[in-house]
Amino acid sequence: MGSARMKKMLILALAVGGALLLGGFALVQWRGAAAGDGTHRVEFEVAAGAGALSVSRALKDQGLVRDADWFRTYLRLRGLSGKLKTGVYELNDGMSVGQIAAILSEGRVRLIALTIPEGWNNRQIGDYLAEKGFVRDRAEFLRIASDPDTLRRYGISDASTEGYLFPETYMAPPGYPAAKLQELMLKRYQQVLKEVVGDRQYSPVELRERVILASIVEREAVRPEERPMMSQVFLNRLHKRMRLESCATIQYLLDRPRAKLYDKDLQIVSPYNTYRNAGLPPGPISNPGRAAIEAAFAPAQSEFLYFVLKPDGSHHFSATYSEHLEAKRRYLGG
Repeated sequence: MGSARMKKMLILALAVGGALLLGGFALVQWRGAAAGDGTHRVEFEVAAGAGALSVSRALKDQGLVRDADWFRTYLRLRGLSGKLKTGVYELNDGMSVGQIAAILSEGRVRLIALTIPEGWNNRQIGDYLAEKGFVRDRAEFLRIASDPDTLRRYGISDASTEGYLFPETYMAPPGYPAAKLQELMLKRYQQVLKEVVGDRQYSPVELRERVILASIVEREAVRPEERPMMSQVFLNRLHKRMRLESCATIQYLLDRPRAKLYDKDLQIVSPYNTYRNAGLPPGPISNPGRAAIEAAFAPAQSEFLYFVLKPDGSHHFSATYSEHLEAKRRYLGG
């Protein structure tokens, strides 16, 4: 009798224990599962100095985990409590506790695409980075661009990095230092310049003059195929000691480029005004892309000294002033 009773109690205990075990396992599964179906998306920030407790609570408050305490326990059990990386992350409620923990501890932050167009000057880049939240304003970036230590390390003899920031798309996390962004552009420029120059030997002065030329060509040319011809036009004018008379150098003197220049603009007193001054301007006027750099180092041989913009966006090139005047009458009406 006693033996049968003991057997029943044992069976009951095993059943209860099994139920508790299954219930506990189900609870753990529920706590660790995704909080939703993935439609709720959040840019989640782990602030500098934030610990597992505050991060867990923030995840719960934003509907990304079911249980803040369980998320913190999971971090502790996995040895990840002290490994959460500062940054902004793209999370959604379709991620499990394990997935979210892995993302935050591995630093898989959201990246922002920063597209720097060919021909932008440093003022335009500064405005753009301010708009994207990487600097407070243009002035902050211009201070970074004129840092003497940076100029020395990259062998730049100009007063700023103008002309030496390669234009393309860069990926960076929110809050990435603007000085490091500039370094990415400088290193990319050096890489492209090395590819373009190849084995040809140029003195530092010659290299700098070609960069200035490329910066003008970039702003003057409308069609890519015209860049080598335009480069040769300016070289021909320099050889004959003619003023470059580049509208792009006048645009550089304005706070922001304008669709049309006026006669008074051509009278602005500045060493960058190539209508008033002979030779190249004292520094680059834009950050040229690869095609403009290539054109400056490999111009199309010609005798052309002039060009005029045609209504279709291309240019008419002329070798003599009389031809140029005729082209102006034909395409500009005067």
